[in-house]
Amino acid sequence: MQEHHLRSQAFTKKSRKYNSYKGTVGKVAPNRLHRRFKTDRPYQKLTVDVTELRRGDKSTEHRCYLEPVMDLYSGEILAFNISLHPTVSFALKPLHEALEALPKLPYRTTVHSDQGFQYQHHSWVRELKEHHVFQSMSRKGNCLDNAAMESFFHLLKCEKIYQHDYKSFEEVAEAAADWINDYNNYRIKEKLGGKSPVQYRLLTTEQSA
Repeated sequence: MQEHHLRSQAFTKKSRKYNSYKGTVGKVAPNRLHRRFKTDRPYQKLTVDVTELRRGDKSTEHRCYLEPVMDLYSGEILAFNISLHPTVSFALKPLHEALEALPKLPYRTTVHSDQGFQYQHHSWVRELKEHHVFQSMSRKGNCLDNAAMESFFHLLKCEKIYQHDYKSFEEVAEAAADWINDYNNYRIKEKLGGKSPVQYRLLTTEQSA
């Protein structure tokens, strides 16, 4: 690429990071992960975050919001939601879906997030307590404390958002949902032994059964 003076356009665009922090408006939990993203147990460490997906040019810019729930064991997205508004109920929907689907485990799950207002809200805290799940939060303004999810967002946007001119919210939502499905089921990773997140989870859980 250097010899032919070529440069990738997909990975050079920078965008403003969505920030849901509105001060201390509820409960701020301690950072239980401390950037220890690796785990040898499925569903032990989950991470969540909200990102902004934009469409249109600067004069007609529109925004929508994506929140996935990721299992740090394999990188699998257990549930997600896409909406025009980043409300508390928007954030709660994929969390509830992911926690309800968890199998019976001999250890407790930890859900990690930033200090966004959705995650400080009493409804979020109550949902975690009802499922006997630990809450963990990044330090204020420190995106590296949730680097695994930030990396996922970057990959999604570079491959499916930046290089496309979507005309509606429905087009963006469908494109993101299709990409997440492919990511879960077909995107192989070297650190997973050449398997996709779902393949890795199914294989390793079968071997340990």
